[in-house]
Amino acid sequence: MLLFEGETMAQDVDIHPLVSPWGRFGLYSFFVDAPEPAIVDTGIASSPADGMAPALRRLGRDITEVRWILLTHGHIDHLGGAHALWELTGRRAKVVIHRSDAHLLRSRRAHVEQYLEVRHRYLRDPQGEAAQTEAAAKVISGEMEPDVLLEGGEILTLGGGVTVSAHHVPGHTAGSVAYVVDGQGAAFVGDAVQAHGAANGFPGYEDPRAYRASLEYLRDEVRPRVLYLGHPYRGADGEAYEIGPRGERARRVLQESLDLEEWIGDVADRHLGQGLRETDSAYSPFAPVAEELGYEGDPTLEPSPFLTTLHGYRRRLEAAPENT
Repeated sequence: MLLFEGETMAQDVDIHPLVSPWGRFGLYSFFVDAPEPAIVDTGIASSPADGMAPALRRLGRDITEVRWILLTHGHIDHLGGAHALWELTGRRAKVVIHRSDAHLLRSRRAHVEQYLEVRHRYLRDPQGEAAQTEAAAKVISGEMEPDVLLEGGEILTLGGGVTVSAHHVPGHTAGSVAYVVDGQGAAFVGDAVQAHGAANGFPGYEDPRAYRASLEYLRDEVRPRVLYLGHPYRGADGEAYEIGPRGERARRVLQESLDLEEWIGDVADRHLGQGLRETDSAYSPFAPVAEELGYEGDPTLEPSPFLTTLHGYRRRLEAAPENT
């Protein structure tokens, strides 16, 4: 059920992190213990049965009770378990995603095409398409049509006066969404807030301008009391933030993300404005940017945030009026 703002009074609900292991960093999902319970993000195909169901049993709850599946965006480590979770609820839960990322829920092949469009051109991996196809088949539990397509601005009611507002925060992906428990100030941002990145040590976003605007919107308009991140994102000291930074620490994560984007953008625009140069470097054609930033992570390790992000700055430069 969708409500207009002001139709109901929100009440505080318990929120429980559900952590699933995967690769070099963990996946964070969240159980919102409302009368119509919700899970925010679903990890990969194995996460619902192997991680979420046992965790909920330890809380005295059952996965069949879940009535909402709220997806912050369309990457495989956030929607990969959606179909499996939906099945475990007896197909009773409503699956929610932004319209701009819905194709990634409907089609495994869409993830492969996304890889080919951006990362493949820099990784030069002849087996890349096959590897991505295999990963999509293994990690995504099923293709499906969402129940609710968001535009941003919707309010979802989880019963008992509990409402969740959906805020469109593009940048990491075109359809990234922050879900905010109204009256409680708890914001589930997925990967829309990257700080200094996760295991790769670099923030990943497709559209730098949109990413920055979304960070400013979260900082200045949403002003979350608690910021629930999608992964163990790190600060400038390399230490991972806690799952839910609160108060001033939440604001610090947002400001750090903005400050880092500004620095990366200044360096990228200056070097890319001088033209691209292919080299033998793994960072090619963005090696001068990596050098000035002091970035020494492996850009070939998926999800390749360095290459995704620098491609975004490249597109921005190419789209500038003087370059058209």
